[in-house]
Amino acid sequence: MWDYSEQVKEHFFNPKNAGAVPDANAVGEVGSITCGDALRLTLKIDPDTQTILEAGFQTFGCGSAIASSSALTEMVKGKHVEEVLKITNQDIAEFLGGLPPEKMHCSVMGREALHAAIANFRGEVWVDDHEEGSLICKCFGIDAAMIERTVRENGLKTLEEVTNYTKAGGGCSSCHEGIEEILAKVMAEHGEKFTHTEPAVPVTPAKPYAMTNLQRIKRIEMVIESIRPQLQRDKGDIEVVDIDGKIVYVNLTGACAGCMMEQATLGGIQQKLTEEIGEPIRVLPAHLREAMEA
Repeated sequence: MWDYSEQVKEHFFNPKNAGAVPDANAVGEVGSITCGDALRLTLKIDPDTQTILEAGFQTFGCGSAIASSSALTEMVKGKHVEEVLKITNQDIAEFLGGLPPEKMHCSVMGREALHAAIANFRGEVWVDDHEEGSLICKCFGIDAAMIERTVRENGLKTLEEVTNYTKAGGGCSSCHEGIEEILAKVMAEHGEKFTHTEPAVPVTPAKPYAMTNLQRIKRIEMVIESIRPQLQRDKGDIEVVDIDGKIVYVNLTGACAGCMMEQATLGGIQQKLTEEIGEPIRVLPAHLREAMEA
């Protein structure tokens, strides 16, 4: 279990500025729900003074992603555009009293969203489209430019650190060689030599047998049933629409439907399922499947 600071807990349980800003004139979107983390940052900026008047966020992800997004909105309000562009992911983490190494990618996502929003305000194109051959980690959609930028800004020296800060390399591992080439290049510029080390492999309890699809579905249904009373106490509920392997499509109903904390609720359900079942489970709104099939 990760050790979270009191500030992280506060921003997770009582997030500030959750939801979209009405009449926002700056929008930054980074990440992907299909990859597990996504952030939409909306800002209202005074075009004359270049001051950020309002900030709001919509996040899909873990508690650290929600806390980092909430902290970021508090950090930028009332500040000049040029001033907020100097905010680093380390600044976001320090504002929260620190983040576990494995969760630093949440602060990086916040910084990326901020730069994307300012670019949108200025009418510039946010450089988030991957040039041919630049996509390093296909599992999480991370390109070479982002990896190199994060390595330089945070002084990263190992493959494990790159994964913690960007998620790159945390999937199928086919991108490890490409990541190590970037590390070697940046370190060589500082007269350092990159040393290959095997990334730490999380120790998981041995399973007597592989879970069948039917067993997984039954376990998912059991966990959802254990969560339902908590939602019902808040006048909401959850409906499982479909289960496709390790992806669960749901509808939040009652007071939970359209709530500002809807994404946080889905993220909490996803984390609970993953912990209880012992496999990475993804929880997505049912309308996403309908959109993909349309």
